[in-house]
Amino acid sequence: MGPLNEQSLVQCHFELPNKKATGVNGTTKEQYSENLDDKIMDLVSRLKSKSYRPVPVRRMYIPKLNSNKKRPLGIPEHEDKIVQKGITKILNTIYENDFLDCSFGFRPNRNCHDALKILNYYIEKKSVNYVVDVDIRGFFDNVDHKWMIEFLKLRIADPNLLRIMGRFLKGGYMEEGKKYRTDNGTPQGGVISPVLANVYLHYVLDLWFEKRVRKQCKGQAYIVRYADDFVCCFQYKSEALVFFQSLKLRLKKFNLEIAEDKTKIIPFGRFAEKNANQKGDGKPATFDFLGFTHYCGKSKQGNFRVKRKSSRKKVQGKLKETKEWLKNNRNKDIHTIMDRFKRSLIGYYNYYCITDNTQSVNNFKDKIQYLLFKWLNRRSQRKSFTWDKFRLFLDKYPLPSPRIKVNIYDLRKEICYIL
Repeated sequence: MGPLNEQSLVQCHFELPNKKATGVNGTTKEQYSENLDDKIMDLVSRLKSKSYRPVPVRRMYIPKLNSNKKRPLGIPEHEDKIVQKGITKILNTIYENDFLDCSFGFRPNRNCHDALKILNYYIEKKSVNYVVDVDIRGFFDNVDHKWMIEFLKLRIADPNLLRIMGRFLKGGYMEEGKKYRTDNGTPQGGVISPVLANVYLHYVLDLWFEKRVRKQCKGQAYIVRYADDFVCCFQYKSEALVFFQSLKLRLKKFNLEIAEDKTKIIPFGRFAEKNANQKGDGKPATFDFLGFTHYCGKSKQGNFRVKRKSSRKKVQGKLKETKEWLKNNRNKDIHTIMDRFKRSLIGYYNYYCITDNTQSVNNFKDKIQYLLFKWLNRRSQRKSFTWDKFRLFLDKYPLPSPRIKVNIYDLRKEICYIL
């Protein structure tokens, strides 16, 4: 199995995070660490003899933002996470040179902010007048296994490696003690799922857009993709419309479809406000991408600029999650509660504190403080705080304040070559 040897798999074991949800057998990382060398040796032996078979993943559900629906996750056993981690490294080594510059999700030295920066550059500096905001319906649940294996065969010749990946795809899941088959999809929650998603969309979308769509356009055309979330930019409306129809046929070929209610073509760019005013539409339309609502704005000099604010849907989802946590944990030690909120806010700031978004993040912090005030007052029958006392409390247990973490115009040297 080449790179899937004892040394590399031991390293994969230690690289996996601690205290994560366990698979159907409930084996934790700490438990697997006992007699680790013997377990890894046995694992390698099974890999070589082709007798290794992954355990069905444990099906669990997490609530979707602002919805009563839930998103299914598949949690693998720890040993299967180790193998997935090893295969993911192999796939990254093979495909990193193949993946196109438009792809940003789950790749080395690339992140969401890089995708936002490039999209900002295309809209502000290139001839972009229309944006196609696309949502693929249930992408991870509908990846076609046959197509997935065919794509992998284009770059991988090792039949043993292909066999193992096929077994992961078809390994099934356990729910309420019953095993279910998986005839399509790659379960979210698996270590290997993000890179498999990138491979699938590399062939289904990225190459097709680069080699076919762009060459057929007389105007400029660009795509920015992060996992299954992507935005396409066009100079001409007619070409945006042709792409939209072609995309539906392209996805259908690979057993995917767009979510019509979440997909739209909107005028967006330096002329959008003028055109909207001429039509009497008021402000130009907006679109959401990677947790931010993008809208047409102006610089201090009065020139066109793309601006962003935290997506209302994401903000409401985070506030709902916070409310539920406080409801269930309001009687915990106050130091524990405030420490959790500090860490949560710092994580939120690290992502959302970007150019133009300070006000939105400040509003979010105010709402978090109100939730704290409300739920800490419910720790007993008597109210613990008036607003004045609560402000004194925050002086003693201060929450971090937001400040800009990411300059949307600061293009790192790693991504400047794309331009």
